[in-house]
Amino acid sequence: MDPLQLVELLRGHRTYIQTHNFPDPDAIASAFGLQHFLNYHGINADICYDGKIERLSTRKMFDTFHIDILSKEDLDDMKKEDYIVTVDSQKYNANLTDFIGDEVACIDHHPTVIACEYAYKDVRRVGACATMITEYFYLTNTPMSRDVAAALAYGIKMDTDDFVRGTTKLDVDMFAYIYPMADVEELKSMYVNVMEFSDLKAYGAAIDNIHIYDDVGFASIPFDCPDALIAIISDFILSLDVVNISVIYAIRSDGIKFSVRSALNHVDAGRVVAKALADYGNGGGHPAMAGGFIPKKNMEKLEPDRDYKLEMLFLEQIKAEEGR
Repeated sequence: MDPLQLVELLRGHRTYIQTHNFPDPDAIASAFGLQHFLNYHGINADICYDGKIERLSTRKMFDTFHIDILSKEDLDDMKKEDYIVTVDSQKYNANLTDFIGDEVACIDHHPTVIACEYAYKDVRRVGACATMITEYFYLTNTPMSRDVAAALAYGIKMDTDDFVRGTTKLDVDMFAYIYPMADVEELKSMYVNVMEFSDLKAYGAAIDNIHIYDDVGFASIPFDCPDALIAIISDFILSLDVVNISVIYAIRSDGIKFSVRSALNHVDAGRVVAKALADYGNGGGHPAMAGGFIPKKNMEKLEPDRDYKLEMLFLEQIKAEEGR
């Protein structure tokens, strides 16, 4: 993997850096870091995404680190011949809108669900995509601003849950590399005033609806809820002393959104959600953290007792994982 090969691939082309839909801090930090890396080497690129920036903490990144990003509605001038680099995501994934441009490159740390050929591909199992982008600066001795260093540090910390989830030596090494360059005050500011009052309703609903079977905690949120908040609540339920696997889902107008966490090395959350939802929707992710979705048209298959059906689907797959 030579990051300068990516530079040469993109040279002379209108370039976009696309995150997964509803981007999280790691996706935004990675795209921001790559944008500045490419800019230093003479490639201008715009960051783009589809969906909404739902969490206050994620939206706060734009002002704190001075990040400019384009939504799908801002991409009217994108053409078929324009180049796209997907970051923290892969083409054909359910959480990546297929824009009109040409996805020539991919930088991601998630397992591949559907194989795709790229002119440049860097897919590795590390704790954060921001780690991979940081390594690009390190390997090429490319300078970075304090904003970029702080954003990448924040992305690494968030996606590794402060280095306790899916963390590799590279995550730790790259964080140590950029931390001295980062604006620490910017980084610290990202940890205050980041929860909205409406978030408490989702926490309350999950607590009211929690069911625990052995060490598996289930909780449903009976109303629309942002992806990022569902994930945070999944982490929250996992923090209970009697829970090693959490399955949290929110009922939306268009379907059911899931977030799954596993603290057990022998239970792969990504594999569990993919198999549990195979006949109803889709899912996947990392061994420790994963997500999934059942579209509205398939929800009737879960009746007459939706919650019980979902719990049995997941418990069956978790049992299969434990017997592997």
